[in-house]
Amino acid sequence: MKSAQAALKPAGKKTGRRRTHRPVVRPEKPKVSALRFSPYAWAKLLYLRDRGDTEVGGFGITCPEDLLLVEDVRLVRQRCTWASVRFDDVAVADFFDRQVDAGRKPEEFGRLWLHTHPGRSAQPSETDKDTFLRCFGSADWSLMFILARGGQTYARLRFGVGPSGQWEVPVEVDFHRPFPATDQAAWEREYLEAVQIDGDPLGVAFPEELPAWELGSVEAETGGLEDAWHDWLDEDFPSLWEQEEDL
Repeated sequence: MKSAQAALKPAGKKTGRRRTHRPVVRPEKPKVSALRFSPYAWAKLLYLRDRGDTEVGGFGITCPEDLLLVEDVRLVRQRCTWASVRFDDVAVADFFDRQVDAGRKPEEFGRLWLHTHPGRSAQPSETDKDTFLRCFGSADWSLMFILARGGQTYARLRFGVGPSGQWEVPVEVDFHRPFPATDQAAWEREYLEAVQIDGDPLGVAFPEELPAWELGSVEAETGGLEDAWHDWLDEDFPSLWEQEEDL
């Protein structure tokens, strides 16, 4: 009987350490501003997009106090098809030299890669993604922007330092700051001086004497702007590169 009563007796409280469950803290995506264009820069980009039936590429010139505000779009010598853009390395190096002479820092002119798509889709191709990583992957931050003929936009911001990562950002036109009047005559001269149309739709039949960095084509090549960029920074302006790393 005693054994039966003992079996029915409520068990005592356990004296072991109580196990607690800590909440799982997931890192939040950093909040970033939208990529913004001045009305002047946006109008110029629309003009360049609609000027021909090929892709066109360039660099965004940004406000020194707001590196995600594009104030101008600059072209360099390039060869274009409906599926690709190729920048001439020498032209890129000359562009960088001119920007430094004008008092700009690399993050103001060499971080935003802009190009157009002649179709309705602004989604990047796998080659676009590979090119963005290969040519801008060593930078502390960079941004790829695509504007399609149908009006669709795509912007991807990438950070290469600290808690690195990349994500899409919204695109806006900022009317809050003063901006210059449009200058279609100057845009047309810049287009004619920089853009050479190539008949090969795959963008692969280029002469050997034109070293090129290929953007968005089916056959991506290595080197190009990546080499020109680092040669320019390492050999011509090492102190500027060191200052940028300290920021």
